[in-house]
Amino acid sequence: MHIVVIGAGTVGTSIAEMLCADQHNVVIVDSSREALNRVEEKIDVQTVHGSGCEAIPLFQAGVQSADLVLAVTDRDELNVVGASLSKAMGARRSVVRIFNPAYRDFSTFDYQRHFHIDRLLSLEQLTAVELAKGIRAPGLFAIENFARGGVHVHEVAVEPDAKAVGKKLRDLGLPTQVRIGLISNAKRTRIPFADDMIEAGDIVTLIGQQKELDAIRKSFERKVRQRIDVIIAGGGEVGFHLARAMHYDRFRVKMLEADPERCEYLAKRLPEVTVLNADATWRSEMEEARVGSADAFVAATGRDEDNIICGVEARELGAKQILSVVRRPDYANVLEKLGIDIAVSPRQVMAREVMGMLSFGVVVAQSDIAGQDASVWEVEVMEGAPITAAPLKDLPHPPCLIAAIVRDEVVWVATGTDQLKAGDTAVVLLQRENRAGVLELFEPSA
Repeated sequence: MHIVVIGAGTVGTSIAEMLCADQHNVVIVDSSREALNRVEEKIDVQTVHGSGCEAIPLFQAGVQSADLVLAVTDRDELNVVGASLSKAMGARRSVVRIFNPAYRDFSTFDYQRHFHIDRLLSLEQLTAVELAKGIRAPGLFAIENFARGGVHVHEVAVEPDAKAVGKKLRDLGLPTQVRIGLISNAKRTRIPFADDMIEAGDIVTLIGQQKELDAIRKSFERKVRQRIDVIIAGGGEVGFHLARAMHYDRFRVKMLEADPERCEYLAKRLPEVTVLNADATWRSEMEEARVGSADAFVAATGRDEDNIICGVEARELGAKQILSVVRRPDYANVLEKLGIDIAVSPRQVMAREVMGMLSFGVVVAQSDIAGQDASVWEVEVMEGAPITAAPLKDLPHPPCLIAAIVRDEVVWVATGTDQLKAGDTAVVLLQRENRAGVLELFEPSA
């Protein structure tokens, strides 16, 4: 694939290095000749000296024939303009790295649609989602990155005396805006269909709207679940997004932040979170915050060294699970020895997200879930595709689950009465062995 990377900073360089190793044709555009010189010394890649939001450098980089343009500088406006211009010049897909959360708030204005950008990525939000997956259940929550975050995902353990035990999915009486995406047990993970039976001990992944999910969980759980105590050290964007990702009926979240002004900001926007003005690098303040009683401690400050120190202190104080944000790859070998259970690298998270976009045809993005037994795809619905022939319930048992639909500016959980139309985007869950058959459903008939 021909890929243009706008920005020769740390993120842009690491992405280019990964793509070159995967044998893609990569061109980097940057206004700093010095930054490009560093890239050329490190990677065998073509570079273009110039602004990423001007047509001539972009033309020289070949965006008119690019399969993917990644705008990943440290300036939101440059990224948005560069990606939008690239798309107008002929790039197949354009992706933007965003810092300001206002650009991703579709309730006020849809910047993505207005500028014809295919995806807005926040490195901080992606990192937070990865941390949340580590706390909850690794591998089951990739769908939250799709459909613009317009659907919610809950994981429920089926208890032996629950109402749903022994019933087929079709007999559960699920609300129209709730779907069961996955059923996992000790043997395997599968995408269920209407005649599948719910058994005690299953782990059920529910997809839908928040209020309806809260109500339907009672069919799978008899007891009131004990809330998990999570303490987050660092109230930056990663900590903020992580706190928002926690469902407060299941998690009790406490955040430690040293800046008083930031504490006020967080307290206003996270009313369910206990925000403490405390420096997590001081053991005495961690003891006062009762870090030792936490089920999960997350070190998400802006410095790797502070995160490692916080994690080690939290382990010594008695916290059960330690997670840490670590940006430098050379620290990876020592983390396990220091008692850190899960380390999340923002670069690696971004790399996985980009790799999921390297697909031809109708698949816009993809991610493996449940230990690679299943995948979640974001698929463009094309004119003449077989999947558009009838409402979903009337299709002849498609080997996948249509979890959500994006049409114009609206996102909703798909139901059997929905019929996909050209121009829609569908979020699809599928088993690994069914990939070829699912592609045939979305590719236009010859």
